[in-house]
Amino acid sequence: MDAVILLEKCLWFGLAATGFAILFNVPSRTLLPVFILGAVGGITKVILIDYFHINIIIATFCGSSIIGILSIPFAHKRHAPPPTFAIPAIIPMVPGVLAYKMMQGLIYIASGDANPALISETVTHGLKVMFILMSLAAGVELPMLITRKQSAKELRFKKTYKKEEH
Repeated sequence: MDAVILLEKCLWFGLAATGFAILFNVPSRTLLPVFILGAVGGITKVILIDYFHINIIIATFCGSSIIGILSIPFAHKRHAPPPTFAIPAIIPMVPGVLAYKMMQGLIYIASGDANPALISETVTHGLKVMFILMSLAAGVELPMLITRKQSAKELRFKKTYKKEEH
């Protein structure tokens, strides 16, 4: 795969992420970081799959982890919560084609046209979708959980405690 195709995919991942950000009505100051995060996360997944022949589940986890890690500095710089950047950026990595094939297989099975190959293929697609979605969620949330110093509940308790002292 040459650099032009990679740049094109990078652009499309970024544009898709920005489109979802606009759909979710995020502040306009966060659109450029969302574009960058979507492009970097998506191209990481594509490079790992195409060049290093890594499994799609692990590649998705790596891409979403990069989005989760990079969303934290953007959150501090743009004064917005990290999910504001991370959630629109990972949505283009949701496995829509696999989910569609799984649903199509389920419809064929439900209509009585079930053979062992179709059932096996449907289950395979369904498990891939499930594990990819789990890797997306874990990849985005783990960096935020690891770098988080205090919980919101703990902060609220400290505020209440300080007010009572005065």
